[in-house]
Amino acid sequence: MTWLVTGGAGYIGAHVVRAMTDGGERVVVYDDLSTGSRDRLPAEVPLVVGSVLDPALLARTIRDEAVTGVVHIAAKKQVGESVERPLHYYRENVTGLQTLLEAMTDTGVDRLVFSSSAAVYGMPDVDLVTEETSCAPMSPYGETKLIGEWLINAAARAHGIRAASLRYFNVAGAAAPELSDAGVFNLIPMVFERLEAGDAPRIFGDDYATPDGTCVRDYIHVEDIATAHLAAARRLQDAPRGTALTVNVGRGEGSSVREMVERILKVTGRQDLAPAVTARRPGDPARVVASADRARDELGWTARYGLDDMVDSAWRGWRHRHG
Repeated sequence: MTWLVTGGAGYIGAHVVRAMTDGGERVVVYDDLSTGSRDRLPAEVPLVVGSVLDPALLARTIRDEAVTGVVHIAAKKQVGESVERPLHYYRENVTGLQTLLEAMTDTGVDRLVFSSSAAVYGMPDVDLVTEETSCAPMSPYGETKLIGEWLINAAARAHGIRAASLRYFNVAGAAAPELSDAGVFNLIPMVFERLEAGDAPRIFGDDYATPDGTCVRDYIHVEDIATAHLAAARRLQDAPRGTALTVNVGRGEGSSVREMVERILKVTGRQDLAPAVTARRPGDPARVVASADRARDELGWTARYGLDDMVDSAWRGWRHRHG
């Protein structure tokens, strides 16, 4: 098969491309390069520069490259920005997906792996979040991901598309320094940035109903995210038409923000900078941890990497990018 990976030149996308090519799949990348870079991609992987809002280019790329399946990662993904620019997020994430699905149905491509998010759950009040946990997203970003799942499920029913929607939890780490995350939006790079400036890392609230009072999250190595996409792609190859899976991608283990910050301080050798506790951020749930059973049962996939792997590899990537 030949897989079109939208957003394949970005942080997560480049890891997916590597996992799929290492797994023997032919890959073509489609990316507008707004946050991605050609340098992340193997030289032999074709790159088409374009927007998922361009139906003619999508269809032409699918035909020219003999694409038989799509891994759709391209999206805007910053929660705070989505609150400020909801129309932009709905256009890029929802209309972009609609345009892609139309191009797929027009060209007869019927396999789709979709990058969704645990943001669809909002603030679940459960110990383990299963795929049946009620969805109540708290940002336009989370809304666009949930609407994307609905749209895909409807297309699966109407057009026989075989689909898997993967709900990522908290992604971290890097397979190689040059593939590391260039953004500073998640906990680990935010702490790195503070340390580089000589400032104490911040913890937003320590009065939650958790063992140490700080929020508990399910952190997942980006290499594990990548192999989950490969597993989903293979699961769809021989799936019946109309298959529509929804799968959490996490480790099924919770780690507190304080625990993660202490690990980061140890790895970076900056244990002299004790974390400073500040006020809670609005909308932060106390605990969000995945149930990983369906990923194991449906995809034959389980996470391989632990917290130390995530922090160590992220630190190597940060030093690679920042000297």
